[in-house]
Amino acid sequence: MAMAELLTTEQYKKLAKELKFPSKSIIDGAPVSAASGRTYSTYNPATGELLAQLPACGAQDVDTAVACARSAWADGRWAKRHPADRKRALLRLADLIEQHALDLSILESLDSGKTIFDCQTVDLPETVNCLRWHAEAIDKIYDQVSPPSNDHIALIVREAIGVVGLVLPWNFPLLMLAWKIGPALAAGCSLIVKPAEETSLTALRVAELALEAGIPPGILNVVTGSGPEVGEPIGRHPDIDVVSFTGSTETGRRFLKYAAESNLKEVVLEMGGKNPCIVMDDAEDLDSVASHVVNGAYWNMGENCSAISRLIVHADVKQRLIEKIIALAESWHVGDPLDPRNRIGPLVSEEHFGKVQSYLGQGERVLYGGTTSEGRFVHPTILELEHNRVRPAREEIFGPILSVITVDSLQEAVEVANDTDYGLAASVFTANGKRALRAARSLKAGTVTVNSFGEGDITTPFGGFKQSGFGGRDNSLHAHDQYTQLKTIWLDLSGSETGEL
Repeated sequence: MAMAELLTTEQYKKLAKELKFPSKSIIDGAPVSAASGRTYSTYNPATGELLAQLPACGAQDVDTAVACARSAWADGRWAKRHPADRKRALLRLADLIEQHALDLSILESLDSGKTIFDCQTVDLPETVNCLRWHAEAIDKIYDQVSPPSNDHIALIVREAIGVVGLVLPWNFPLLMLAWKIGPALAAGCSLIVKPAEETSLTALRVAELALEAGIPPGILNVVTGSGPEVGEPIGRHPDIDVVSFTGSTETGRRFLKYAAESNLKEVVLEMGGKNPCIVMDDAEDLDSVASHVVNGAYWNMGENCSAISRLIVHADVKQRLIEKIIALAESWHVGDPLDPRNRIGPLVSEEHFGKVQSYLGQGERVLYGGTTSEGRFVHPTILELEHNRVRPAREEIFGPILSVITVDSLQEAVEVANDTDYGLAASVFTANGKRALRAARSLKAGTVTVNSFGEGDITTPFGGFKQSGFGGRDNSLHAHDQYTQLKTIWLDLSGSETGEL
Protein backbone atom coordinates (compact mmCIF):
# COMPACT_ATOMS: atom_id res chain seq x y z
CA MET A 1 0.00 0.00 0.00
CA ALA A 2 1.33 3.44 -0.90
CA MET A 3 2.04 5.49 2.17
CA ALA A 4 -0.35 8.28 1.20
CA GLU A 5 -3.22 6.02 0.09
CA LEU A 6 -6.12 7.11 2.26
CA LEU A 7 -8.78 4.71 3.52
CA THR A 8 -12.31 5.28 4.77
CA THR A 9 -13.10 6.19 8.35
CA GLU A 10 -14.61 2.76 8.90
CA GLN A 11 -11.47 1.05 7.65
CA TYR A 12 -9.27 3.15 9.92
CA LYS A 13 -11.46 2.42 12.93
CA LYS A 14 -11.36 -1.30 12.19
CA LEU A 15 -7.58 -1.25 11.97
CA ALA A 16 -7.38 0.84 15.14
CA LYS A 17 -9.21 -1.89 17.07
CA GLU A 18 -6.60 -4.41 15.93
CA LEU A 19 -3.58 -2.36 17.04
CA LYS A 20 -1.39 -3.59 19.87
CA PHE A 21 -0.25 -0.67 21.99
CA PRO A 22 3.26 -0.60 23.50
CA SER A 23 3.24 -0.79 27.29
CA LYS A 24 6.91 -0.83 28.30
CA SER A 25 9.92 1.42 28.04
CA ILE A 26 12.85 0.15 25.96
CA ILE A 27 16.19 0.02 27.80
CA ASP A 28 19.18 -1.96 26.55
CA GLY A 29 17.01 -3.56 23.88
CA ALA A 30 14.44 -4.98 26.30
CA PRO A 31 10.91 -3.91 27.26
CA VAL A 32 10.95 -2.84 30.91
CA SER A 33 8.62 -1.46 33.54
CA ALA A 34 9.51 1.47 35.75
CA ALA A 35 11.74 0.49 38.65
CA SER A 36 9.07 1.85 40.99
CA GLY A 37 6.37 -0.21 39.30
CA ARG A 38 4.32 2.95 38.75
CA THR A 39 2.39 3.58 35.53
CA TYR A 40 0.42 6.40 33.97
CA SER A 41 -2.46 6.41 31.54
CA THR A 42 -2.40 7.76 28.00
CA TYR A 43 -5.70 8.65 26.36
CA ASN A 44 -7.14 9.34 22.91
CA PRO A 45 -7.63 13.15 22.87
CA ALA A 46 -10.62 12.86 20.53
CA THR A 47 -12.65 10.40 22.61
CA GLY A 48 -11.10 10.27 26.06
CA GLU A 49 -10.64 6.51 25.59
CA LEU A 50 -7.82 4.84 27.51
CA LEU A 51 -5.16 3.65 25.09
CA ALA A 52 -2.42 2.22 27.31
CA GLN A 53 -0.76 2.19 30.70
CA LEU A 54 2.87 3.22 30.33
CA PRO A 55 5.79 3.07 32.78
CA ALA A 56 6.02 6.20 34.93
CA CYS A 57 9.80 6.11 35.01
CA GLY A 58 12.03 8.14 37.27
CA ALA A 59 15.64 8.99 38.04
CA GLN A 60 16.57 5.36 38.74
CA ASP A 61 15.35 4.32 35.29
CA VAL A 62 17.26 7.19 33.69
CA ASP A 63 20.40 6.05 35.53
CA THR A 64 19.91 2.52 34.18
CA ALA A 65 19.35 3.74 30.63
CA VAL A 66 22.38 6.03 30.74
CA ALA A 67 24.59 3.25 32.12
CA CYS A 68 23.49 0.97 29.27
CA ALA A 69 24.03 3.71 26.70
CA ARG A 70 27.47 4.52 28.13
CA SER A 71 28.46 0.86 28.07
CA ALA A 72 27.28 0.57 24.46
CA TRP A 73 29.27 3.68 23.60
CA ALA A 74 32.39 2.44 25.34
CA ASP A 75 32.49 -0.96 23.63
CA GLY A 76 31.93 0.61 20.21
CA ARG A 77 29.11 -1.70 19.15
CA TRP A 78 27.65 1.21 17.15
CA ALA A 79 30.12 4.11 17.22
CA LYS A 80 33.00 1.98 15.90
CA ARG A 81 30.94 0.05 13.40
CA HIS A 82 31.93 0.68 9.80
CA PRO A 83 30.03 3.70 8.41
CA ALA A 84 28.56 1.55 5.65
CA ASP A 85 27.15 -0.86 8.24
CA ARG A 86 25.56 1.97 10.23
CA LYS A 87 24.10 3.33 7.02
CA ARG A 88 22.56 -0.03 6.13
CA ALA A 89 20.98 -0.36 9.58
CA LEU A 90 19.49 3.14 9.50
CA LEU A 91 18.17 2.57 5.98
CA ARG A 92 16.66 -0.70 7.17
CA LEU A 93 14.91 1.19 9.98
CA ALA A 94 13.46 3.62 7.43
CA ASP A 95 12.27 0.67 5.34
CA LEU A 96 10.57 -0.94 8.35
CA ILE A 97 8.83 2.31 9.27
CA GLU A 98 7.61 2.57 5.69
CA GLN A 99 6.34 -1.02 5.80
CA HIS A 100 4.43 -0.26 9.00
CA ALA A 101 3.40 3.24 7.93
CA LEU A 102 -0.34 2.61 8.06
CA ASP A 103 -0.29 1.22 11.59
CA LEU A 104 2.07 3.96 12.75
CA SER A 105 -0.16 6.63 11.19
CA ILE A 106 -3.19 5.32 13.05
CA LEU A 107 -1.23 4.98 16.28
CA GLU A 108 0.03 8.56 15.95
CA SER A 109 -3.47 9.87 15.29
CA LEU A 110 -5.01 8.02 18.22
CA ASP A 111 -2.29 9.12 20.63
CA SER A 112 -1.95 12.78 19.64
CA GLY A 113 -5.25 13.86 18.07
CA LYS A 114 -3.48 14.61 14.79
CA THR A 115 -5.63 13.98 11.74
CA ILE A 116 -5.02 10.77 9.86
CA PHE A 117 -4.73 12.93 6.75
CA ASP A 118 -1.67 14.69 8.17
CA CYS A 119 -0.19 11.56 9.72
CA GLN A 120 -0.38 9.52 6.55
CA THR A 121 0.37 12.17 3.92
CA VAL A 122 2.92 14.32 5.78
CA ASP A 123 4.37 12.94 9.00
CA LEU A 124 5.11 9.34 7.99
CA PRO A 125 6.59 10.14 4.57
CA GLU A 126 8.72 12.90 6.07
CA THR A 127 9.87 10.63 8.90
CA VAL A 128 11.06 8.01 6.43
CA ASN A 129 12.68 10.62 4.19
CA CYS A 130 14.52 12.16 7.15
CA LEU A 131 16.02 8.86 8.29
CA ARG A 132 17.07 7.89 4.77
CA TRP A 133 18.66 11.28 4.16
CA HIS A 134 20.78 11.18 7.31
CA ALA A 135 21.68 7.54 6.67
CA GLU A 136 23.01 8.44 3.25
CA ALA A 137 25.05 11.27 4.78
CA ILE A 138 27.00 8.90 7.04
CA ASP A 139 29.72 8.10 4.51
CA LYS A 140 29.59 11.46 2.73
CA ILE A 141 30.64 13.93 5.42
CA TYR A 142 34.36 14.50 5.10
CA ASP A 143 36.86 15.78 7.63
CA GLN A 144 39.42 18.49 6.85
CA VAL A 145 43.15 18.99 6.55
CA SER A 146 44.71 22.31 7.48
CA PRO A 147 48.03 23.27 5.80
CA PRO A 148 49.88 25.19 8.56
CA SER A 149 53.36 24.74 7.06
CA ASN A 150 55.53 22.38 5.02
CA ASP A 151 56.64 20.72 8.26
CA HIS A 152 53.19 20.24 9.79
CA ILE A 153 49.83 18.79 8.95
CA ALA A 154 46.71 19.38 11.01
CA LEU A 155 43.80 16.98 10.74
CA ILE A 156 40.42 18.39 11.79
CA VAL A 157 38.16 15.44 12.49
CA ARG A 158 34.61 14.94 13.74
CA GLU A 159 33.99 12.49 16.57
CA ALA A 160 30.62 11.38 17.88
CA ILE A 161 29.93 13.22 21.12
CA GLY A 162 28.91 10.13 23.10
CA VAL A 163 25.70 9.71 25.09
CA VAL A 164 22.85 11.96 23.98
CA GLY A 165 19.59 12.86 25.70
CA LEU A 166 16.75 13.64 23.29
CA VAL A 167 13.66 15.29 24.76
CA LEU A 168 10.71 15.39 22.37
CA PRO A 169 7.56 17.52 22.03
CA TRP A 170 4.02 16.22 21.68
CA ASN A 171 3.00 18.04 18.51
CA PHE A 172 5.03 15.97 16.00
CA PRO A 173 5.96 12.82 17.94
CA LEU A 174 7.29 10.74 15.05
CA LEU A 175 8.75 13.49 12.92
CA MET A 176 10.63 15.16 15.77
CA LEU A 177 11.91 11.73 16.81
CA ALA A 178 13.30 11.28 13.30
CA TRP A 179 14.76 14.80 13.22
CA LYS A 180 16.82 13.92 16.28
CA ILE A 181 17.65 10.23 16.05
CA GLY A 182 18.52 10.49 12.34
CA PRO A 183 21.66 12.62 12.70
CA ALA A 184 22.45 11.33 16.22
CA LEU A 185 22.51 7.71 15.06
CA ALA A 186 24.33 8.69 11.89
CA ALA A 187 27.06 10.27 14.03
CA GLY A 188 27.45 7.06 16.05
CA CYS A 189 26.00 8.24 19.37
CA SER A 190 24.11 6.24 22.00
CA LEU A 191 20.70 7.73 22.79
CA ILE A 192 18.27 8.23 25.67
CA VAL A 193 14.93 9.36 24.22
CA LYS A 194 12.27 10.91 26.40
CA PRO A 195 9.07 11.20 24.37
CA ALA A 196 6.39 13.61 25.51
CA GLU A 197 4.29 12.14 28.28
CA GLU A 198 1.14 12.67 26.19
CA THR A 199 2.49 11.03 23.03
CA SER A 200 4.91 8.18 23.72
CA LEU A 201 3.46 5.28 21.73
CA THR A 202 5.07 5.74 18.33
CA ALA A 203 8.55 6.36 19.80
CA LEU A 204 8.30 3.03 21.62
CA ARG A 205 7.23 1.28 18.43
CA VAL A 206 10.14 2.79 16.49
CA ALA A 207 12.55 1.59 19.19
CA GLU A 208 11.23 -1.93 18.64
CA LEU A 209 11.70 -1.58 14.88
CA ALA A 210 15.25 -0.25 15.41
CA LEU A 211 16.24 -3.51 17.07
CA GLU A 212 14.75 -5.42 14.17
CA ALA A 213 16.72 -3.20 11.79
CA GLY A 214 20.01 -4.20 13.40
CA ILE A 215 20.67 -1.19 15.64
CA PRO A 216 22.26 -2.84 18.69
CA PRO A 217 20.69 -2.94 22.16
CA GLY A 218 21.67 0.00 24.33
CA ILE A 219 21.92 2.41 21.41
CA LEU A 220 18.30 3.62 21.17
CA ASN A 221 16.72 3.67 24.63
CA VAL A 222 13.23 5.13 25.19
CA VAL A 223 12.27 6.13 28.73
CA THR A 224 8.66 7.19 29.31
CA GLY A 225 7.37 9.46 32.04
CA SER A 226 6.90 13.07 33.08
CA GLY A 227 9.18 16.05 32.67
CA PRO A 228 10.07 16.35 36.37
CA GLU A 229 10.60 12.59 36.79
CA VAL A 230 12.47 11.83 33.54
CA GLY A 231 13.29 15.07 31.73
CA GLU A 232 15.01 16.75 34.66
CA PRO A 233 17.18 13.69 35.52
CA ILE A 234 18.26 13.60 31.87
CA GLY A 235 19.11 17.30 32.01
CA ARG A 236 21.10 16.89 35.22
CA HIS A 237 22.77 13.56 34.51
CA PRO A 238 26.57 13.78 34.76
CA ASP A 239 27.13 11.03 32.18
CA ILE A 240 25.07 12.56 29.37
CA ASP A 241 27.17 14.63 26.99
CA VAL A 242 24.52 16.68 25.21
CA VAL A 243 20.78 17.25 25.46
CA SER A 244 18.75 18.23 22.40
CA PHE A 245 15.36 19.60 23.40
CA THR A 246 12.33 20.67 21.38
CA GLY A 247 9.46 22.26 23.26
CA SER A 248 8.43 25.36 25.14
CA THR A 249 10.75 28.25 25.92
CA GLU A 250 9.88 27.92 29.59
CA THR A 251 11.10 24.31 29.70
CA GLY A 252 14.12 25.13 27.56
CA ARG A 253 15.30 27.57 30.22
CA ARG A 254 15.25 24.73 32.73
CA PHE A 255 17.63 22.61 30.65
CA LEU A 256 20.17 25.43 30.65
CA LYS A 257 19.88 25.54 34.43
CA TYR A 258 20.22 21.76 34.71
CA ALA A 259 23.38 21.82 32.59
CA ALA A 260 24.87 24.71 34.57
CA GLU A 261 24.24 22.91 37.84
CA SER A 262 25.61 19.55 36.65
CA ASN A 263 28.32 18.73 34.13
CA LEU A 264 27.96 21.70 31.76
CA LYS A 265 26.70 19.37 29.08
CA GLU A 266 25.96 20.93 25.72
CA VAL A 267 22.35 21.99 25.29
CA VAL A 268 20.54 22.42 21.97
CA LEU A 269 17.19 24.21 22.15
CA GLU A 270 14.45 24.45 19.52
CA MET A 271 11.59 26.30 21.15
CA GLY A 272 8.61 28.53 20.48
CA GLY A 273 7.67 31.01 17.81
CA LYS A 274 5.38 33.95 17.16
CA ASN A 275 5.81 33.79 13.46
CA PRO A 276 4.85 36.71 11.22
CA CYS A 277 3.51 36.53 7.69
CA ILE A 278 3.86 39.84 5.83
CA VAL A 279 1.57 40.40 2.84
CA MET A 280 2.25 43.59 0.90
CA ASP A 281 -0.05 45.52 -1.42
CA ASP A 282 1.72 44.19 -4.53
CA ALA A 283 1.44 40.51 -3.58
CA GLU A 284 0.49 38.46 -6.61
CA ASP A 285 -2.39 35.97 -6.72
CA LEU A 286 -4.19 36.52 -3.43
CA ASP A 287 -5.86 33.12 -3.83
CA SER A 288 -2.46 31.50 -3.56
CA VAL A 289 -1.49 33.76 -0.66
CA ALA A 290 -4.68 32.82 1.18
CA SER A 291 -3.96 29.12 0.66
CA HIS A 292 -0.49 29.47 2.18
CA VAL A 293 -1.82 31.49 5.12
CA VAL A 294 -4.57 28.99 5.91
CA ASN A 295 -2.18 26.07 5.73
CA GLY A 296 0.40 27.88 7.83
CA ALA A 297 -2.08 28.93 10.49
CA TYR A 298 -4.24 25.82 10.84
CA TRP A 299 -2.10 22.84 9.82
CA ASN A 300 -1.77 20.42 12.74
CA MET A 301 -4.42 22.46 14.63
CA GLY A 302 -1.90 25.30 14.87
CA GLU A 303 0.14 23.09 17.24
CA ASN A 304 3.26 23.94 15.29
CA CYS A 305 6.18 26.07 16.47
CA SER A 306 6.57 27.56 12.99
CA ALA A 307 2.85 28.18 12.43
CA ILE A 308 1.76 31.51 10.97
CA SER A 309 0.53 33.25 14.08
CA ARG A 310 0.49 36.91 13.01
CA LEU A 311 -0.76 38.01 9.59
CA ILE A 312 0.75 41.46 9.04
CA VAL A 313 -1.10 42.73 5.99
CA HIS A 314 -1.07 45.97 4.01
CA ALA A 315 -4.27 47.96 4.40
CA ASP A 316 -4.88 48.07 0.63
CA VAL A 317 -5.27 44.28 0.30
CA LYS A 318 -6.42 43.35 3.77
CA GLN A 319 -10.16 43.04 3.14
CA ARG A 320 -9.82 41.05 -0.08
CA LEU A 321 -7.29 38.70 1.48
CA ILE A 322 -9.35 38.11 4.63
CA GLU A 323 -12.38 37.19 2.50
CA LYS A 324 -10.32 34.61 0.61
CA ILE A 325 -8.83 33.21 3.83
CA ILE A 326 -12.28 32.77 5.35
CA ALA A 327 -13.56 31.04 2.22
CA LEU A 328 -10.70 28.53 2.40
CA ALA A 329 -10.89 28.08 6.17
CA GLU A 330 -14.48 26.92 5.80
CA SER A 331 -13.20 23.84 3.97
CA TRP A 332 -10.96 22.85 6.90
CA HIS A 333 -13.46 20.52 8.55
CA VAL A 334 -13.25 19.89 12.27
CA GLY A 335 -13.95 16.48 13.79
CA ASP A 336 -12.92 12.85 14.19
CA PRO A 337 -9.18 12.60 13.36
CA LEU A 338 -9.72 9.18 11.77
CA ASP A 339 -12.02 10.72 9.16
CA PRO A 340 -9.65 11.60 6.28
CA ARG A 341 -11.96 14.46 5.24
CA ASN A 342 -11.17 16.35 8.44
CA ARG A 343 -8.22 18.71 8.69
CA ILE A 344 -8.64 19.84 12.31
CA GLY A 345 -8.59 17.36 15.18
CA PRO A 346 -8.71 17.87 18.95
CA LEU A 347 -6.01 19.62 20.91
CA VAL A 348 -3.68 17.23 22.65
CA SER A 349 -4.83 17.64 26.25
CA GLU A 350 -7.45 19.28 28.44
CA GLU A 351 -4.79 21.57 29.89
CA HIS A 352 -3.69 22.76 26.45
CA PHE A 353 -7.31 23.14 25.30
CA GLY A 354 -7.93 25.45 28.25
CA LYS A 355 -4.89 27.53 27.41
CA VAL A 356 -5.86 27.99 23.75
CA GLN A 357 -9.48 28.68 24.65
CA SER A 358 -8.34 31.48 26.95
CA TYR A 359 -7.31 33.54 23.90
CA LEU A 360 -10.90 33.64 22.69
CA GLY A 361 -13.16 36.36 24.04
CA GLN A 362 -10.27 38.64 24.98
CA GLY A 363 -11.97 41.68 23.48
CA GLU A 364 -10.33 41.44 20.06
CA ARG A 365 -12.65 41.55 17.09
CA VAL A 366 -13.44 38.04 15.85
CA LEU A 367 -13.46 38.02 12.05
CA TYR A 368 -14.08 34.29 11.80
CA GLY A 369 -14.63 31.31 14.07
CA GLY A 370 -13.95 31.89 17.74
CA THR A 371 -15.86 28.76 18.74
CA THR A 372 -15.08 25.43 20.36
CA SER A 373 -16.90 22.12 20.51
CA GLU A 374 -17.01 19.22 22.92
CA GLY A 375 -13.93 17.04 22.90
CA ARG A 376 -11.14 19.67 22.92
CA PHE A 377 -11.91 21.00 19.45
CA VAL A 378 -11.06 24.64 18.69
CA HIS A 379 -12.43 25.81 15.35
CA PRO A 380 -10.26 27.86 12.97
CA THR A 381 -10.33 31.45 14.18
CA ILE A 382 -9.26 34.87 12.90
CA LEU A 383 -8.80 37.75 15.36
CA GLU A 384 -8.26 41.36 14.31
CA LEU A 385 -5.80 43.16 16.58
CA GLU A 386 -5.43 46.91 16.91
CA HIS A 387 -1.68 46.63 17.48
CA ASN A 388 1.13 44.22 18.28
CA ARG A 389 1.19 44.74 22.06
CA VAL A 390 -1.89 42.76 23.09
CA ARG A 391 -1.68 39.23 24.49
CA PRO A 392 -2.63 37.26 21.33
CA ALA A 393 0.18 39.08 19.49
CA ARG A 394 2.82 38.49 22.18
CA GLU A 395 2.33 34.92 23.39
CA GLU A 396 2.67 31.63 21.54
CA ILE A 397 -0.90 30.30 21.32
CA PHE A 398 -0.16 26.91 19.74
CA GLY A 399 -3.70 26.55 18.44
CA PRO A 400 -5.72 27.35 15.29
CA ILE A 401 -5.94 31.10 15.94
CA LEU A 402 -4.65 33.64 13.42
CA SER A 403 -4.14 37.25 14.48
CA VAL A 404 -4.38 40.04 11.88
CA ILE A 405 -2.48 43.32 12.18
CA THR A 406 -2.84 46.07 9.57
CA VAL A 407 0.15 48.10 8.31
CA ASP A 408 0.77 50.77 5.66
CA SER A 409 4.35 50.06 4.56
CA LEU A 410 7.01 47.38 4.33
CA GLN A 411 9.13 49.15 6.93
CA GLU A 412 6.24 49.16 9.40
CA ALA A 413 5.53 45.51 8.61
CA VAL A 414 9.12 44.44 9.34
CA GLU A 415 9.19 46.48 12.55
CA VAL A 416 6.00 44.82 13.77
CA ALA A 417 7.26 41.38 12.68
CA ASN A 418 10.51 41.78 14.63
CA ASP A 419 8.75 43.14 17.73
CA THR A 420 8.70 39.79 19.50
CA ASP A 421 10.87 37.74 21.85
CA TYR A 422 10.84 34.92 19.30
CA GLY A 423 12.60 34.42 15.97
CA LEU A 424 11.84 31.03 14.52
CA ALA A 425 10.15 31.53 11.14
CA ALA A 426 8.71 34.31 9.01
CA SER A 427 7.29 34.78 5.53
CA VAL A 428 6.82 37.69 3.15
CA PHE A 429 4.61 38.00 0.09
CA THR A 430 5.48 40.64 -2.51
CA ALA A 431 5.95 40.72 -6.28
CA ASN A 432 9.01 42.96 -5.97
CA GLY A 433 12.19 40.92 -5.76
CA LYS A 434 14.24 43.66 -4.12
CA ARG A 435 11.56 44.27 -1.48
CA ALA A 436 11.41 40.54 -0.81
CA LEU A 437 15.17 40.24 -0.31
CA ARG A 438 15.36 43.38 1.82
CA ALA A 439 12.57 42.08 4.02
CA ALA A 440 14.09 38.58 4.23
CA ARG A 441 17.45 40.04 5.30
CA SER A 442 15.79 42.32 7.86
CA LEU A 443 13.49 39.75 9.47
CA LYS A 444 14.99 38.27 12.64
CA ALA A 445 14.12 34.62 12.10
CA GLY A 446 15.95 31.37 11.42
CA THR A 447 13.87 30.60 8.33
CA VAL A 448 12.29 33.19 6.05
CA THR A 449 10.13 32.06 3.13
CA VAL A 450 9.27 34.31 0.21
CA ASN A 451 5.85 34.03 -1.45
CA SER A 452 5.18 30.80 0.41
CA PHE A 453 4.77 29.27 3.83
CA GLY A 454 7.18 26.53 4.82
CA GLU A 455 10.17 25.36 6.81
CA GLY A 456 12.49 24.51 3.94
CA ASP A 457 13.17 20.80 3.62
CA ILE A 458 15.52 18.13 4.90
CA THR A 459 18.46 19.85 3.14
CA THR A 460 18.04 23.18 4.95
CA PRO A 461 18.82 23.92 8.62
CA PHE A 462 15.84 24.58 10.90
CA GLY A 463 16.10 26.56 14.11
CA GLY A 464 15.56 29.99 15.54
CA PHE A 465 16.93 33.29 16.75
CA LYS A 466 16.39 34.92 20.15
CA GLN A 467 14.14 32.93 22.50
CA SER A 468 13.22 30.46 19.76
CA GLY A 469 16.41 28.57 20.42
CA PHE A 470 20.11 28.14 19.83
CA GLY A 471 22.97 25.69 20.10
CA GLY A 472 22.35 23.82 16.87
CA ARG A 473 19.99 23.20 13.99
CA ASP A 474 17.70 20.36 13.00
CA ASN A 475 17.72 19.06 9.40
CA SER A 476 20.52 19.42 6.85
CA LEU A 477 24.15 18.47 7.37
CA HIS A 478 24.26 21.11 10.12
CA ALA A 479 22.13 18.80 12.29
CA HIS A 480 25.13 16.47 12.58
CA ASP A 481 27.17 19.20 14.27
CA GLN A 482 25.22 19.01 17.53
CA TYR A 483 26.00 15.30 17.92
CA THR A 484 29.71 15.53 17.07
CA GLN A 485 32.70 17.40 18.38
CA LEU A 486 35.76 18.64 16.54
CA LYS A 487 39.26 17.40 17.31
CA THR A 488 42.52 18.76 15.93
CA ILE A 489 45.30 16.20 15.36
CA TRP A 490 48.61 18.03 14.86
CA LEU A 491 51.40 16.20 13.04
CA ASP A 492 54.95 17.53 13.22
CA LEU A 493 56.95 16.39 10.17
CA SER A 494 60.15 18.27 10.96
CA GLY A 495 63.41 16.83 12.27
CA SER A 496 63.67 13.84 9.95
CA GLU A 497 66.36 11.47 11.24
CA THR A 498 67.44 10.52 7.75
CA GLY A 499 67.76 14.12 6.63
CA GLU A 500 65.83 13.27 3.49
CA LEU A 501 63.54 15.87 1.88
